[in-house]
Amino acid sequence: MSVRMDCNRLLLSKCLLVIVVLFPGAVQRANAQASCTGVSNDTQGAVTWVPKWCEEFNSTPAAPPDTTVWSFDLGNSGFGNNELETYCGPPGYSGNPSTCPTTFSTATSNAYVDGSGHLIIQAINSGGNWFSGRMKTQGLQNFQYGRVEASIQLPDTTNAGLWPAFWSLGSNINTTPWPACGEVDFMEDWSPQVLNGPGPGGNKTTIHTAATGGNGVGGLFTFPTGQQADTNFHTYGTIWSANMMQFYVDDPTKPFLIETPSNLPSGDTWAFNAQLFLLTNIAVGGTLGGTPSNLTPNPGIMMLDYVRQYQPAASVSTPVLGTPPSINVKAGATTGNSSTFAPGLTAGTGYVYFSCGTNAPKATCAIATTDPLNPYVVNSSAAESVTVTVTTTANTAAAGATTASVTPPSFFNFPLSSFGPKTLWLPIAFAGLLLSTLLASARRTRACLYGCTLILGLLVTGAASCGGGNNTQVIPPGNNGTPPGSYTVTVYAFTESNVGSGANSAADANVAIPLTVN
Repeated sequence: MSVRMDCNRLLLSKCLLVIVVLFPGAVQRANAQASCTGVSNDTQGAVTWVPKWCEEFNSTPAAPPDTTVWSFDLGNSGFGNNELETYCGPPGYSGNPSTCPTTFSTATSNAYVDGSGHLIIQAINSGGNWFSGRMKTQGLQNFQYGRVEASIQLPDTTNAGLWPAFWSLGSNINTTPWPACGEVDFMEDWSPQVLNGPGPGGNKTTIHTAATGGNGVGGLFTFPTGQQADTNFHTYGTIWSANMMQFYVDDPTKPFLIETPSNLPSGDTWAFNAQLFLLTNIAVGGTLGGTPSNLTPNPGIMMLDYVRQYQPAASVSTPVLGTPPSINVKAGATTGNSSTFAPGLTAGTGYVYFSCGTNAPKATCAIATTDPLNPYVVNSSAAESVTVTVTTTANTAAAGATTASVTPPSFFNFPLSSFGPKTLWLPIAFAGLLLSTLLASARRTRACLYGCTLILGLLVTGAASCGGGNNTQVIPPGNNGTPPGSYTVTVYAFTESNVGSGANSAADANVAIPLTVN
């Protein structure tokens, strides 16, 4: 209150001086906000990456994390995994459980900046109860595409109990609940004693979607001999573009896992062409953490050197798709229904994802590449090819015409509903016969008799062809497969700098392959 009264009486400069003196943390926090000042561009291969969002944790002295950059999950709900910990925010954070620390201390705080350029998250067992930290950018910063990575040194996960992670959730989680919102675990580690966890010697990366749910799909990274997750800092990240995520540890040019929409189960939805927010935490116990023991580190400490998002300085070179061979195939054939070509890519521009589509009815297409890491991508630094295969539907009806026995109605019992353009002559001819008969009776001329005889002959002929007896009607064959004709199969290429919607219309390059179906 006294500060506000002084500000009303002093000049603005003096007021600012008072604020600086009384609240030095205010200036410190402003300086601590996510900034890429001092972070250089990073060139990997032929791509230069420009830092766009950086949290370097360089504020001094030791202090709570910047709440203008990070928000916090709180409480001990188990978070869907039967976890044991209570998550705490910084002292005084709104909604903090009453059991969380109320004053700042590096010994008791579950998340703090250490004053030496690191964020510390620590799981602490206090009186038999575990407390930890879970930080996130939700509501403060969303991300979409680019290179997202963090430099982290993990706690020792040799024994069960701890479950550290650096991960993300779809920013639409409040309207599209998990797992449909999408989850990406860039780094996840737990003890080998629990479901064959990677432990200190590796890292598990997983994406979770509507269909894959809690199991997700992903891959395991194993550190080279002599390296471990708990003894050194390692960079965990992804090169994220439309329809493609390339996951790496330490070297962005050498991903160990690539995921695309084509890797998902049939009917699943790729949720990763939309915004997400970042999270980092240490869970205790739960599905993957396992039961803590006296061998579980206490405190269990995870250190983060930085968290960054880069964007490419420029779009990478457009793939050259050339003129792939045309496809000529009989409907339903399973051989001779593919086209193979080698795309022209500039070396060092990363991976390219390929998809396809066709306008042929009742037909589909599929991509297969020769890349050893993922069958839907091509490495720009290797000689790899793309094969597009078309699956058409055979015509299962009889190959020729069929016949059927038809009994048309008799002439004198011809239903009115069957009259049409071809049967309308019947009533007209009959009326003409009556008129001619009357004229012939009245005039008895030879011409009239000839006319009557002609009309009568037509009626008899028509009756013979329309009435009585069984006739054979020719029925053309059905066509419930892919009709013969000329179509196209279009191949689409998405580079690692593509920031579009993921739709085929937003591809970096495409080529139409002629398709002839016989």
